Amino acid sequence: MSERELVIDAAGVQLEGILQLPANTRGLVLFAHGSGSSRFSPRNRMVAGELNRAGMGTLLFDLLTAEEHQEDEITREYRFDIALLSDRLIAAMDWVHARDDTRDLKLGLFGSSTGAAAALIAAAERPALAAAVVSRGGRPDLAREMLPLVRAPTLLVVGGEDDVVIDLNRDAAARMTCDPVLEIVPGATHLFEEPGTLEQVIGLAIDWFRRHLAGPGSHGAD
Repeated sequence: MSERELVIDAAGVQLEGILQLPANTRGLVLFAHGSGSSRFSPRNRMVAGELNRAGMGTLLFDLLTAEEHQEDEITREYRFDIALLSDRLIAAMDWVHARDDTRDLKLGLFGSSTGAAAALIAAAERPALAAAVVSRGGRPDLAREMLPLVRAPTLLVVGGEDDVVIDLNRDAAARMTCDPVLEIVPGATHLFEEPGTLEQVIGLAIDWFRRHLAGPGSHGAD
């Protein structure tokens, strides 16, 4: 396992991240964290660790700078700025695709909460790079206008007790043309804090990414 801390140049903005690459991996999953979160999110780090053990690379990185994150904790102005979040995720995808050690890897996107909207927009904007998307407790409705343009195989995972978000995901799935799969985890609330529920999300994500990130990587970007 190769692990390194790095700085991503996202259109002139420096974003800190952690890249983990198992030997001989063919896929790399970029994480788009949710509202007010960071690369240190314990849930996303747990998911990333299990993906690594399953042989997939991961990139956990901050969508906001340290200063923006500090301001967002007070004003909450950035966490719902989906255009900004998606632009930075797209920049990270382009950055990964330009690196010698990652350019041949198929890219998956794992989005949580508002980060799921950013992931879906990024998949729509970079169809040649995004090979699969997984949304955990996501807000795909915030990507509304771009949903019909998503071509990547998409898995939407929602907690069974998260009634409002279930409805939002069902409505979003109906707008998509890539035949997304909606999985509802019984007994789980929005953050999947109940015993065993996050493990179910992880199992679903591993199966999805294994299915869609196997084989040769992509070699061109839009």
